[in-house]
Amino acid sequence: MIRSMTAFASGERATQWGTLGCELRSVNHRFLEIGLRLHDDLRALEPALRERVAGRLSRGKVDLTLRLRAPEGEGGLQLDPARLRELSELAIDLSARFPGLQTQFTDLLQFPGVLQAPATDAAALQAEALALLDAVLDEFVASREREGTKLAAVINERIDGIARIAADVRELMPVIGEGQRRKLETRLSDLAQPAGVGQLEPGRLEQELVMWLQKLDVDEELDRLDAHVSEARRVLQLREAVGRRLDFLLQEFNREANTLGSKSVDARSSAAAIELKVLIDQVREQIQNIE
Repeated sequence: MIRSMTAFASGERATQWGTLGCELRSVNHRFLEIGLRLHDDLRALEPALRERVAGRLSRGKVDLTLRLRAPEGEGGLQLDPARLRELSELAIDLSARFPGLQTQFTDLLQFPGVLQAPATDAAALQAEALALLDAVLDEFVASREREGTKLAAVINERIDGIARIAADVRELMPVIGEGQRRKLETRLSDLAQPAGVGQLEPGRLEQELVMWLQKLDVDEELDRLDAHVSEARRVLQLREAVGRRLDFLLQEFNREANTLGSKSVDARSSAAAIELKVLIDQVREQIQNIE
């Protein structure tokens, strides 16, 4: 299934240590690039988070944010009375020995161990974070697929247009070829008319016609275009990342369109080649958004 590289999803999960919040957003990128913004208590999860995301996505610049919001009215900082008492006794003793020494209460609070945060079960919190990420990833991938369905419809429409133009050119080429044959016959006949110019060698006219028409023959290019159209339709049905494959296939489409244009000797086939290039460029624009 076609997936877009542009998407957004978010979610929250309540835990005993606070509310976990997760956001995933992505934009187009040639490869998979993952940027992380994590709460301090979740930094140890970075390798696992990258592995989780890489297991579900293959392309795009992805930004993952994981937040932890403390419960309202709970979980504030706590004082260690024993530690504070030790520091108070020490301050009194030092004040007696150094009369000029002043101790501020806020200075005591900054001493290690005086203020304590509620204990956190790191393993359990990390498990909750991974579970939340999985849920957000599900919605994120679904969002990519919904957008990808729209992109696939646009691409299929352009592919159908390419197929129609190729079919029209195939029908048109015998008419163009016959017209070119008549023109060449007239020119060669005119060359043989001036005084002093002998008749053309037997078979020479036919040889010239064959060589000229061979240069105009585009059956091979049209056959390859038909094959590329069939391959594009097949790839659009695959349930995997197909952006790079389609991008390569568009190069082949463009090569055949260029050859058709270079071989054109008729305004109708030239217009068809230009229209092909327009459709191919429109497909390429859409493919830039595909995973």
